[in-house]
Amino acid sequence: MRAMGDPGRARRRLPLLGAGAVVAAVTGALGWATTDQLERDNDFCNACHLEPGVPLHLEIRRDFDAWPPTSLAAGHAAAFLGRDAAEEFRCIDCHGGVSALGRARVKALAAGDAFWYVVGQFEEPEGMDWRLWDEDCRQCHENFDETEPLGWRSPQFHQLAVHNVELGVDCVECHRAHAGGEASKHFLGVAWVRTQCARCHSEFEEDDG
Repeated sequence: MRAMGDPGRARRRLPLLGAGAVVAAVTGALGWATTDQLERDNDFCNACHLEPGVPLHLEIRRDFDAWPPTSLAAGHAAAFLGRDAAEEFRCIDCHGGVSALGRARVKALAAGDAFWYVVGQFEEPEGMDWRLWDEDCRQCHENFDETEPLGWRSPQFHQLAVHNVELGVDCVECHRAHAGGEASKHFLGVAWVRTQCARCHSEFEEDDG
């Protein structure tokens, strides 16, 4: 006959488990709040070094700070030049997540990156593991068919309702933030956008013949 466990031992473990849960909750909350403050500084996003003297995302940061702007990200940063430091445009304004779920997934990805960096297995990513959601763009660009808060005028493309809220294509599938482009074309890569148009418009499909 199997001996029954010691009820007293189980009761003694409960306070330890409770204390562990409290410590985990407090540590998690402090970590969340601390990273919220750190990520507001663009330099923090480049703070990790994969090689001595070579900051993380070096090329992306050079593009972001470029003048005149040659990408959508740089165009956003340039729109805030000369403003108060509290109003400057930061990496986290796009990459921070908007909803609770969006914030949670950003924190989860950052925690994973931090772990692999600490154990020496982190590599410069070639692209985003989890691309931006439309909500990340719509926090500033809610209505594409009207003059926007910063005085930008949306192109006629978005004045069609079907191209505005019923497109079925994520914002970042056309608007690639760090790819080079011309300001006169809203930093859109024409050849790239045509491939997205071809999803609905056969006239944009490449002729295989």
